[in-house]
Amino acid sequence: MLIDFFMTLRKERLPVSFTELFTLLECLKRNIIFGNIDDFYLLSRMCFVKDEKNFDKFDRAFSKYFEKIEALDELSMAEIPSEWLRKELESMLSEEEKAKIEALGGLEKLMEEFKKRLQEQEKRHQGGNKWIGTGGTSPFGANGYNPEGIRIGQDSGRNSRAVKVWDKRNYRDLDDSVEIGTRNIKMALRRLRKFARTGAAEELDITDTISSTAKNAGMLDIKMVPERHNSVKVLIFFDVGGSMDPHVKLCEELFSAARTEFKHLKYFYFHNFIYESVWTKSHRRHAETTSTFDIINKFSKDYKVIFVGDATMAPYEITHVGGSIEHYNEEAGATWFKRISEHFEHLVWINPTPKEYWEHSYSIEVAKELAENKMYPLSVKGLEEAMKLLTK
Repeated sequence: MLIDFFMTLRKERLPVSFTELFTLLECLKRNIIFGNIDDFYLLSRMCFVKDEKNFDKFDRAFSKYFEKIEALDELSMAEIPSEWLRKELESMLSEEEKAKIEALGGLEKLMEEFKKRLQEQEKRHQGGNKWIGTGGTSPFGANGYNPEGIRIGQDSGRNSRAVKVWDKRNYRDLDDSVEIGTRNIKMALRRLRKFARTGAAEELDITDTISSTAKNAGMLDIKMVPERHNSVKVLIFFDVGGSMDPHVKLCEELFSAARTEFKHLKYFYFHNFIYESVWTKSHRRHAETTSTFDIINKFSKDYKVIFVGDATMAPYEITHVGGSIEHYNEEAGATWFKRISEHFEHLVWINPTPKEYWEHSYSIEVAKELAENKMYPLSVKGLEEAMKLLTK
């Protein structure tokens, strides 16, 4: 049974190995849990899932595997311990529902009838009032109605009366393939960390305090240290306006998460591509700008540089003098980008346009080539890969 479950996890592309499987087997051998599917779910997830982004994938795999219970030709009584069914029913029933169970002759009668019908039935059943299946009024099955029932399979209750639901998913927003939000962005950005203690000593150093107190014959000797901060220094350049308008919300979430995660963060705006100047206030973009040369001279090489933009424009805006659609640029955008990439040791480009559309845009290919192929989609997985590259 567990081998098939393990293979189901692998088919859902969860990074699981036999080490985790052996850990789960050892836990079961020691009777850490017994006869409870919820406990098995939590234990197996703890053994197999090492990153919360895979919670939803695990839930899908878990649900897919135990949906086999609905396919009766693959079901054996050994897969559903009677003791488990009994305990689950008793734990989930209210006093009112326990009274209604008497309509079938009591809990023992319900269990006996379930086993009997399971042994008699030879195929999946849809509708009706006797067989184990779906859409009927039998007390055993899914998508039907009976107030004294056992649900098998089914992803949600139709009448909110069944005893147990096996496959409710609670972590679907953590999957790295779904639309991301500020919380998931923060989790991805945390891969870019380098901690250091700077500033005034305001945090209690417990280890040193205990050691110093012991050396001081038990007289309390409090030791303080500066607060621990993420010392990574980050420069972010945001493309704003035009084709970036549909991505405003996503970029706002990225900006909010970055301001929270990085203490040393500087940001600037540009339109379409980088030229001789950028700005920090869009409503003053023509009056208050910052020279790109000043940025190169002011910020040290160890700053991590992140460009955020869809790189969607006419190719000449990148490659030609005078290519900018807002002003006359005396040097090509590609020239300015090369100066930045040559000065800063670590640089990536984050593109909010889905990756499958990149090959249809020549300007994206040009920008990607200038960034030495270090362009990543604005997704949880893309951000994680970008942050991993910046830490090297």
